[in-house]
Amino acid sequence: MEMKPSLNLSLRPALIMTPRLQQALKLLQVPTLELQQILKQEMIQNPLLEEVDEVTENEDLAKEDSPEEKANEEAEDPAEEDPIDWSEYMQDGALDRVYVPQQETSVEFLEKVPITRTSLAESLLEQLHFLALSPRDLMLAEFLIGSLDERGWLATPLDEVAQSTGQPLELCERILKVIQALEPVGVGARDLRECLLIQLEARNECDTLSWKLIHDQFNNLVNRRFPEIARQLKCTPEEVQAGADAIATLNPKPGLQVSSEDPRYVVPDLVVERVNDEYLVMLNDRHLPRLRISAAYEGVMRGKKKSECSAGEVKTREYIQGKLNSARWLIQTIEQRRRTMIKVMNCIIREQREFFDKGIAFLRPLTLQQVARQIDMHESTVSRVCSAKYVQTPRGVFELKFFFSSGLETEDGEDVSARTARDTIKTLIDEEAKTEPLSDQRIAELLHETGLKIARRTVAKYREQLSILPARFRRRV
Repeated sequence: MEMKPSLNLSLRPALIMTPRLQQALKLLQVPTLELQQILKQEMIQNPLLEEVDEVTENEDLAKEDSPEEKANEEAEDPAEEDPIDWSEYMQDGALDRVYVPQQETSVEFLEKVPITRTSLAESLLEQLHFLALSPRDLMLAEFLIGSLDERGWLATPLDEVAQSTGQPLELCERILKVIQALEPVGVGARDLRECLLIQLEARNECDTLSWKLIHDQFNNLVNRRFPEIARQLKCTPEEVQAGADAIATLNPKPGLQVSSEDPRYVVPDLVVERVNDEYLVMLNDRHLPRLRISAAYEGVMRGKKKSECSAGEVKTREYIQGKLNSARWLIQTIEQRRRTMIKVMNCIIREQREFFDKGIAFLRPLTLQQVARQIDMHESTVSRVCSAKYVQTPRGVFELKFFFSSGLETEDGEDVSARTARDTIKTLIDEEAKTEPLSDQRIAELLHETGLKIARRTVAKYREQLSILPARFRRRV
């Protein structure tokens, strides 16, 4: 069979992500705080965009309604050709006007200055330079500090440190003891056992039962074999329990005291308020800049006809025309984002009405596909709306994804949210007798008695998601 190159033309539909479509999807997905920064950047890049404040907007509306302004409009030549319908572009604030309560208009917001946090290595190095160490010891100590992980534990074995630095192992041991004497207490340990022993030494508790539990009975302590420990140490299980409670007050990851991240503050993107028997949804976008098309460039476009303009004026008009289209698209995209978010939240309220009325025990299973089908949108659009966004409700602040979860079948045929099942499991464990904790099988049996069909392995999975230990580790003497 002979093969030769050839060219063929064919037509087929394809979805092309234009830059404007990509921008619209990005604006739909970002939370309010990030959107605020994006809009400010757009105002810098596009001269036709300007921010509207309350005073300027009221003055413009009053000026438009004045008799002089009406007379000037009537005096204009209606037959003059205008290549742009400015009534379509010039926004009177109907789309971007946001209600601001009267008591909040005079509030001054001060910029929050971020506080620089010191890392664990920086804190240890600062303490290290106050000690009288030789240059060789100081260099080895800095190497060891650089080998600590975020917990404050030594991540590199000492023999490898000695091999890498060319120093004797005894010297590495001595310098490590120096680092273990620094703050926070417990830093520089090679494992959990050593970390806890360092903290007990700092408390001068080397002869206590807690010390013996860690030093001599660590494996039995980890597996909570209290009767075996009591037999070997010749004490009562109650005393062993008290020693274990004292050990629980120690910090197994001291490095996180210094290197922990700043708390992440949540600003709700939506606000749900109850008025009588209805729930009203509002966007928390009062801090977003309200945009409109600047009127300063209207004269440039109205001056001459395009055919009468010079080459430079034509380029200017084309530049303004491009920025005008971009500004109009941005304003329409922001408005579409608002409508979509409110539409999704209203649908969530309809589906989860019992949760808003009665609490988390009545949270129903809900999927993105169900919401997308009801509001006639694609599932990916609903996913973008719910991504990294929060809503303030009468029952607290929740992430939008909180309202979506899988379902578990009950004996009466109805579905129960998996989140509700986890909350029920947590309640059962909180109310259990600490001397006889509930096993996963027993919890599954109790849930069966309430009509919830759930397997033991599912209970174990939900318990692990709640960071709750198994029954044998929760048992107390």
